Amino acid sequence: MKNFHTTLLIFFTGFVSSSLFQVSVASIVSTGDFNKDFFVIWSPTHVNTSSDGHTRSLILDQESGSGFASNQMFLFGQIDMQIKLVPADSAGTVLAYYLTSDQPNRDEIDFEFLGNVSGQPYILQTNIFADGTDNREERIYLWFDPTKDFHSYSVLWNMHQIVLMVDMIPIRVYRNHADKGVAFPRWQPMSLKATLWNGDSWATRGGQDKIDWTKGPFIASFRNYKIDACVWKGNPRFCRAASPTNWWNLSWNQYSSSTLTSTQRRWFKWVRKYHMIYDYCQDNERFQNNLPRECSLPKY
Repeated sequence: MKNFHTTLLIFFTGFVSSSLFQVSVASIVSTGDFNKDFFVIWSPTHVNTSSDGHTRSLILDQESGSGFASNQMFLFGQIDMQIKLVPADSAGTVLAYYLTSDQPNRDEIDFEFLGNVSGQPYILQTNIFADGTDNREERIYLWFDPTKDFHSYSVLWNMHQIVLMVDMIPIRVYRNHADKGVAFPRWQPMSLKATLWNGDSWATRGGQDKIDWTKGPFIASFRNYKIDACVWKGNPRFCRAASPTNWWNLSWNQYSSSTLTSTQRRWFKWVRKYHMIYDYCQDNERFQNNLPRECSLPKY
């Protein structure tokens, strides 16, 4: 009987693993070629793409910044991108990597990398726009040098939560508390964008450190992206459904994407304890002791 149970466990584990693999493959909408999945939205002369389309760089100089956007729009899914940030003295530069609906009452999920003077750590600022409302910034210091090598920056977005991750470590969770009157991005499809631009009026030490143009051009590079998401076809019902294709909406016990796993929760607490430097939910002065409603609600 013991051998039978062992065999059954192995079979079940293999079946689930195989099923998950097939689900993931079925919902992948990216080709790995920047020329096929994205288009340049700002200054083509400042966007360089490798001959095979697998790597793309954005350039900022005194003439212009640069940017690109996805051809498709998405409603829920997971998006991963490997990025290597502007090296050396990057003060005043901002690299934004984000999802946005581009509507007047827009939804948006932001990674913003704020450059710094040489020897000082990069700041990663995240923000969430929901139905046109933002002011939900959080800031952390990254625990590695993001200019030395590529690192993965990911967004998991489903009906339950938004999770922002660095090398698959959750750094921020924004839970769906729409039933409690908290706006949550759940109706508007969003495109994926990346831009590199001059933010020296505010980005580094509140605008005290300006861009030193003699250190330019400033270059950030992208590769190995994966877009595993529901492509917008005009009907939100297809993207909101929990189905094998829309794996991110499933709630299968340990395979659930509806909340953080126990391991993810430990990492999340570690980031917030040792690397967080600003949390809007702690800024009573800014909100005049009337913090946004989600600040008093559970994150997972």
